[in-house]
Amino acid sequence: MIKNTLSEYQRLKEDNNKDSVFYASPRLVNHLDHSFRARLTNLYFQRINSDSIILDLMSSWNSHLPENIDYHRVIGHGLNIIELENNKRLDSFWVQDLNISQTLPLDKESIDVILIVASWQYLQYPEALTLELTRVARPNSQIIISFSNRAFWTKATRVWIESSDIERLDYIINVLINNGWKSPEKIIYNENKNTLKSLIGIQNDPFFAVLAKKK
Repeated sequence: MIKNTLSEYQRLKEDNNKDSVFYASPRLVNHLDHSFRARLTNLYFQRINSDSIILDLMSSWNSHLPENIDYHRVIGHGLNIIELENNKRLDSFWVQDLNISQTLPLDKESIDVILIVASWQYLQYPEALTLELTRVARPNSQIIISFSNRAFWTKATRVWIESSDIERLDYIINVLINNGWKSPEKIIYNENKNTLKSLIGIQNDPFFAVLAKKK
């Protein structure tokens, strides 16, 4: 049973048009800086076995996986088919608006690792989705959710916009542990505090991640 943690207000977005309309045109650019991307790739290198079947959920043209590792299979999902077609790491992919339907076209217990990069902020029904992810995840599988302080703000939910970075971590963890996931781990890197570069206005994207295992 889904354990809802958000109010209807917290699910609201400024732009209420369908997400498929907003993402109709491909954006073949990096939305996160080099520092963030390098840290994420290194995290994947450390935490994902090469024999894994990976689900890159809410993906685009870059999965940020280490280039020197061939994984058993990488399955992609997103909202723009051109972006997904340009993602060379994907063995297969499909297009679906997760704010309309949270049911995934995947077999039960077929996935080892689930990745969500800089996209959780757009989910209006994360509880239903995370519960569905427990269905497709194998025993002892893991989910890795990463984000920075960037977003398409008109498409982000109220709960995300009105929370601090640390509150966003706690929000993700709360949804996960209430809907089939356990042993959450936080990772925080913010290189901008009290550095020379930050004093002169040059800042790297902060890095936040939550890792959890299937109950």
